[in-house]
Order: sequence, then structure tokens, then C-alpha cells
Amino acid sequence: MVTFLLLLLVAVVLGIIGAAADGLGYLLAIGVVLFLADVAFVAVVGARRVRRRPVR
Repeated sequence: MVTFLLLLLVAVVLGIIGAAADGLGYLLAIGVVLFLADVAFVAVVGARRVRRRPVR
């Protein structure tokens, strides 16, 4: 969970800097890619934790 929050914070900061600073659009792109990777990471970890129990 700490990894998720840290990566989310970095993605937001890079996105804000990339959007605010002129000529640093690549930071915005990196922030978006990092955010999508973070969401995918949480989805994979969350899918691993779900255990399907048989119906009795």
C-alpha cells in the first residue's frame, strides 16, 4: 500500500509540474504513464488477494 501511495504522489507531482511549466509536457506524459502503471499494479495485487471460496 505504501508503494501505491508513493507512486501515486509522484505521478501527481510530475503531472502538475508538466502541466504548469512551459516546455515540460514530457513530465505530464511520464506522470500519466506512471499513474496507469500504478493502477495496473494495484489491480494485479488486488486480483491475487481475492480467493474464491466454494459455495457450501
